[in-house]
Amino acid sequence: MVPHIKIEEELNELAGNTEQVFSVSAVPDEKKGERIVVLHTLTEEELAPVLAKLADCNLPPLWKPRPNQFFHVDALPYLGSGKLDLRALKTQAAEKAGNGE
Repeated sequence: MVPHIKIEEELNELAGNTEQVFSVSAVPDEKKGERIVVLHTLTEEELAPVLAKLADCNLPPLWKPRPNQFFHVDALPYLGSGKLDLRALKTQAAEKAGNGE
């Protein structure tokens, strides 16, 4: 099990953001069972340095999402309570990862 929150925290720190701009989910993978997918609200210019720093960060290799598994969304899904909507996040991640964007 890969702790999604640890990956999110590291990505947000690498980006220098105090608000959450990354959200991690997992989608089915034929070879590995699951693969990590990251939804983010950054522009390509903002994302590039984060991806460069990710290679050298202290996360274990298994926890590091591949650059082709980062997908832009206009906004992360939140519930009325202000918490991240994990069900909507998983649906968005599956849609983004499944259509090869």
